[in-house]
Amino acid sequence: MFSWILALLLALFVWGVTSAWLWMVKRRKTETQHGLAALAGMRWREFSQIVRRAMGEQRGLRDLSGEDSSDRGTSSDFLMERDGQRWLLSCKHGRAYRIGAPAISELGAALHLTGAASGILITEGRVERDGLAAAEKESIEVLDGRVLWQVLAPCVPADMRTMVKGIARREAVRQTGIAALGALAVGLLAGLGYMTLQVDENLNRRAPDASVTAAAAPPAPAPRPAPTAPAPAPAQAAAKAGTTAAQTASSPAPAAPATATTAAAARIDKAAAGDLQEDPDPDTLLRYQQAVSKKLAATPGVISGIWLTRSTLSVERSADDATVWPLICREVEHYPALRTVRVQLNPRPGTGEPVRWRQCRTF
Repeated sequence: MFSWILALLLALFVWGVTSAWLWMVKRRKTETQHGLAALAGMRWREFSQIVRRAMGEQRGLRDLSGEDSSDRGTSSDFLMERDGQRWLLSCKHGRAYRIGAPAISELGAALHLTGAASGILITEGRVERDGLAAAEKESIEVLDGRVLWQVLAPCVPADMRTMVKGIARREAVRQTGIAALGALAVGLLAGLGYMTLQVDENLNRRAPDASVTAAAAPPAPAPRPAPTAPAPAPAQAAAKAGTTAAQTASSPAPAAPATATTAAAARIDKAAAGDLQEDPDPDTLLRYQQAVSKKLAATPGVISGIWLTRSTLSVERSADDATVWPLICREVEHYPALRTVRVQLNPRPGTGEPVRWRQCRTF
């Protein structure tokens, strides 16, 4: 009994530690990953508006007004001010950026040309170690993929923020269930191992006692032969055989197992598909979109599917187009209202593929 109590405590400890890590560390990393994917799928105009709003609310920066608005530089660089001092914001929009010291040096030169007192580099990508060292020398703050989602999350649309958090939460719930099964297996193995050690120890203790007892005991007398029973008469044997055959014939045969049918399930699925609306209201359309995102998150080769707008679906994938495209269209075409949406296929991690726009069906 003690071994199973110990195994239960061990399983609870392992599950508790693993669950704490999944919800406090892994869930935040998953939310950041999907949040960056959603930001990277935005158009530059939408992304720049979110950046300006976040800098205004969190850093007190505001856009230059009047004649100073002409000094904003390129489309990805713009000037803001605070307390009469200029700040140069440089945005590298996309997750594929790997920024080193040369790019930071160019931004430092732009600070002097525009008369800015300091600068902020914003990107969904990553700034390398030499780039971070150069940014510290140039008085440039770096907001890359490691911290950008936490900074911009309060300013993104509420439906996008809710969807990203929902994906991270469902992933954490699934992994917590797997961790529970793993912890149960660890506890079971520990309990069985403890019981095996106890049995071996008891056997080792009893072996010397048994040998001493056998040496001290007197020899036992030889056993007497048992009397042989007379053979049954032929008539009795025949009667017994007849009785056995009659009992065997009268016993009922086991019933064959009933076979299950799937016709009712097929009718239910067909009726459910017929209830889908081709022109639903906004709440119903949101439920359709959430259902598609949930199905895509569990599809092999697809990392996530996030709705950027009512008619744009951004898909993160780990497999090639030929593999995931039929799977994506299968989930999208299930809903008549979503069959003609625009699908944004983002590049696979670590590849130089371009972003592709496709449609499963046209009007």
